[in-house]
Amino acid sequence: MFNQTNISIKKGDKYMKTLGAKIDFVAIISATDANPNGDPLTDNRPRITPNGKGMISGQCIRRKIRNRMQDEGEPIFVVSDDRCTDGFDSLKSRADAMIGTAANKKGEGLTEEEFKAKACEMFTDVRAFGQLFAFSNKSKEEGDDDKGKGVSIGVSPTVTIREVTSIDPVDIKYMQITRSCNGNKSEGKASDTMGKKYLVSFGLYKICGSINAQRAEMNGFTDADADLVKECLRTLFINDEASLRPAGSMEVVRVYWFKHNCKYGQYS
Repeated sequence: MFNQTNISIKKGDKYMKTLGAKIDFVAIISATDANPNGDPLTDNRPRITPNGKGMISGQCIRRKIRNRMQDEGEPIFVVSDDRCTDGFDSLKSRADAMIGTAANKKGEGLTEEEFKAKACEMFTDVRAFGQLFAFSNKSKEEGDDDKGKGVSIGVSPTVTIREVTSIDPVDIKYMQITRSCNGNKSEGKASDTMGKKYLVSFGLYKICGSINAQRAEMNGFTDADADLVKECLRTLFINDEASLRPAGSMEVVRVYWFKHNCKYGQYS
């Protein structure tokens, strides 16, 4: 069973012990005339709950934290295409080159425990958010009977973040926009094609998350990693500007950081 109790992770010239106590955190963020997280299934409108509260997916927040980790020079496994600098065009190619291949039925490659340990040691986001490595590892000699079968290895997350909702219902406004030129000569549309963009007038959103000390032991997640997550939350929207999230429209208002005195937490 994969259980690396009190594993030490090398960072720079010193080794650091894994996180020894549970941490809970809450971050309050504001959105002013911005689209915090558009839904591609509804024409990129800001996400809302059935009762009208604004919504940001946990995946969106984790993506922003990963981006901030990358800005801080940390090695990231799940890198977005527009930020990829290592030349790998897929997660599988990155895993094969930097972690290695998991063992096939002939026992060639890393064992599941070795693969998990190496992935956590190499990549900060894997230690933090976990990862499912579902890559085929069938060798050519194994025959057609193994077609479609592969290796699936999961690393459980140390840091979990709930779906984010606004404290109050939000008002969504839209405006008509036009573009002054065609993107493709064969489109057959006039250059003044109409469109819409949707914005939240104002909303306060609450991010709730937790860092599990038991998972920290398994993944080698250290106190320094926890401090990094805290700093990434504080600076969440640096280098995150977009046409529907212009600079200043998204702001981290408060970060509340609760460190318990034991692994399980002395409070609920």
